[in-house]
Amino acid sequence: MAHSALDRADTSVEMTMTEFRQRVTRLPEELTGEGWTSLAVTRRGKPVLAVIPWGLYESIIETMEILGDEKMMAALRQSVEDVKAERVHTIEEMRRELEMES
Repeated sequence: MAHSALDRADTSVEMTMTEFRQRVTRLPEELTGEGWTSLAVTRRGKPVLAVIPWGLYESIIETMEILGDEKMMAALRQSVEDVKAERVHTIEEMRRELEMES
């Protein structure tokens, strides 16, 4: 049997399918309260299911959408190049520029 997953604060923990079945209704509170970000549910010692908080799931989906968007990735690459080449402005510079335009 895997170590007791919910007894330790970690970023990723494991529990068996049997333990998962016994604790599934308490997992939302335990997941957020224990400080871990993911749970690997195992069957016969091999991971078969991942449980993650909804906010983490949404951020993963958003990241996948960005990575799959060619235009957005091109803009991101350009932004990184601009930062490397120091083609950036501070907030104060932008505010002054906007005030002059008004």
